[in-house]
Amino acid sequence: MRSLRPVVLLILAALPFIATSCGPTYDSDNKMVVSVRDQKMLLVRDGKPVKAYSVSTSKFGLGSQRGSNRTPLGNHVVAKKIGAGAPTGSVFKSRRRTGRIMKPNTIGRDPIVTRIMWLSGNDRHNRNTFGRCVYIHGTPAEHKIGRPASYGCIRMKSNDVIDLYKRVGVGAGVKIIRGSLDTTREGRTYYARRGGKDRATATRW
Repeated sequence: MRSLRPVVLLILAALPFIATSCGPTYDSDNKMVVSVRDQKMLLVRDGKPVKAYSVSTSKFGLGSQRGSNRTPLGNHVVAKKIGAGAPTGSVFKSRRRTGRIMKPNTIGRDPIVTRIMWLSGNDRHNRNTFGRCVYIHGTPAEHKIGRPASYGCIRMKSNDVIDLYKRVGVGAGVKIIRGSLDTTREGRTYYARRGGKDRATATRW
């Protein structure tokens, strides 16, 4: 047994490094810009626009007040990702799967489905975003995507939120702006590449 002691000590000394190496990586490459005016989200990687998604922000407007059910403006990060591998339409309650599956546009309840990306605010006015449980998440009410309809969260179609979930990690930035994507360099670049195609479908309100 004495001959194993050096090996055991070496393993114990390496444990902190192993834990650090195997831990979750922090995503500093990806950023999402959410335009409340356009009801669109633009995924940006290393400063270059990658893909745009239609979304739905709060029907109660903008704000960070607790209990307001409003969407907070400003800079955020993805603090937690929940739902990896869950079937499309999986219903979540208190961030736990209930075992139910809902198809898109099912009449009745409008729960959180498919994937959850829990946001944390980085600005002084939105520090309570995590405590308010503001998410990017899937919704079965896909017919409402493209106009304000949520209770503060950023809703997406299930296929879109699955695609986004695969692309970004914990730590990815999320900037929620009042104006159009046209007002951002990344947005102008994206629309120029698309020949203005997505600009025509933007919601103005």
